[in-house]
Amino acid sequence: MQHLEYLQELFANYSITEALKQTATLFPGKVKFSSSVGQEDQVLTDIIARNNINIKIFTIDTGRLFNEAYETLDKTMARYKINIDVYFPQADAVQQLVKNTGMNGFYESVANRQACCNTRKVEPLNRALKGTAVWITGLRASQTDHRKNIPVVEWLGDKEIYKINPLLHWSFSDVLHYIDKNNVPYNPLHDKDFVSIGCAPCTRAIEKGEDPRAGRWWWEASHKECGLHLVK
Repeated sequence: MQHLEYLQELFANYSITEALKQTATLFPGKVKFSSSVGQEDQVLTDIIARNNINIKIFTIDTGRLFNEAYETLDKTMARYKINIDVYFPQADAVQQLVKNTGMNGFYESVANRQACCNTRKVEPLNRALKGTAVWITGLRASQTDHRKNIPVVEWLGDKEIYKINPLLHWSFSDVLHYIDKNNVPYNPLHDKDFVSIGCAPCTRAIEKGEDPRAGRWWWEASHKECGLHLVK
């Protein structure tokens, strides 16, 4: 974690574009951005692709995504003429999960839901990040209570990786303004009141005045995190 203070100063004093460029130069070939093709992630994809920054972009296909997510992924790669690596869960692990809890067993308990997220999302993420020095995400502080307390740049000891959240202090309005201004492709479900979009069985549109994460795992009273961004 010898570069932690330098990276913190970098993202505090430079534009996101310049900070990402310098980060990619400091860790050539070892910076990855995880995208769910959500609105925040589309902003960062636009910044990375538009400025030809040497950051690899990947996404996770859980096997239960909305078709609109796949359409957005295809449109994004065509628009920017880039490749986005797709990681899948291990087939044997998914088969065992379904055998243990059923196809939709995640509705029955928080433990079952967390097991599903771990199998379909967390394990592929860890595989995608293997050998990586810096992990870029599209997290924003206002999304959840947990995310309010994270820094823009942090060191994850369990993964031995720097995690950088360039849009942490952006508002939702900032995100929408950037997308509109730069004509960034986005998931059409966002126009149908889906704010935070995950797997199809676990996501619904939200009502006016509801918390943006209310549409995720709506049947349970949890912290609205799948485990990707929780420090062990």
